[in-house]
Amino acid sequence: MITMLSTLILSMACSDTDANGGGGAQATTPHPFSGEQALAYVKEQLDFGPRVPGSEAHRKTGDWIVQMMKARADTVIEQRWDHTAANGKALPLRNVFARFRPEATERVLYVTHWDTRPRSDNARDPEQKLLPVPGANDGASGTAMLIALGDVLKQTPPAVGVDFLFVDGEDYGEFGPPEVDVLLGAKYFAEHPLVADYTPLFGVLWDMIGDRDLKFEKEANSMRGAPEVVARVWEQANALGYGSVFVPTEGIGITDDHIPLLKVGIRVINVIDLDFKWHHTPDDTIDKISAASLKIVGDVALALVTAR
Repeated sequence: MITMLSTLILSMACSDTDANGGGGAQATTPHPFSGEQALAYVKEQLDFGPRVPGSEAHRKTGDWIVQMMKARADTVIEQRWDHTAANGKALPLRNVFARFRPEATERVLYVTHWDTRPRSDNARDPEQKLLPVPGANDGASGTAMLIALGDVLKQTPPAVGVDFLFVDGEDYGEFGPPEVDVLLGAKYFAEHPLVADYTPLFGVLWDMIGDRDLKFEKEANSMRGAPEVVARVWEQANALGYGSVFVPTEGIGITDDHIPLLKVGIRVINVIDLDFKWHHTPDDTIDKISAASLKIVGDVALALVTAR
């Protein structure tokens, strides 16, 4: 599905790694994760159109994620349900749960959302506020990183069992307060566990991870809910030479998919770069993200499940 145009986009993104990819951070040792391939997976998602629940693009993207993970993971489970939104619309939703080494008792959970927002609240032009968000960074980047990580784990099994959870309906409604029709997939997974007594060693929510000017602060709710997981992830990033991207400062608390999971005892933190000026606008497009940034995050995600 990669066209000549997307190939050009990829080559342009990769040619400016030092200038735009996370402040020029470079890994101290080479890793097999491909940021270029992850960016190609972003492009494939954008080709479907905005992935707003209830739309044809949403259905096709969900099918694509299932297909991609069945070709990579050992086990893939679809968790489907219907949600009636506050506006009365019936939303067909699904989470996708993909497992590597499902027999392993020690497990790590990686989470991302794959849907996109139906309106561009932060657009400056009032007419554009009604447009759906393309979601190159907000939705597609985390999804693409996990699929590209699946490419590696298929060839080199991880040291622990690894679960990918692609959650739906994160961005549909209002974050409030009060929260209305948001974090739907994470809440459903927390309330309807697919595995009895599911207690992974730790979990990471990867959200908005492709910004060309990448920087992650330690999200405040993660610091309160699972500080030891924050420490583990930041130490691993520093060991790889990415300390200029995973910075030591504590940021604000963010309402995101890790919150429902933390509430049921799953120790999940949020790795998110919310300092993204195109957030919830029609300009959240592929030119705003980079293969280099995806490579940084993919390297860290890979090292966390392969290093012992």
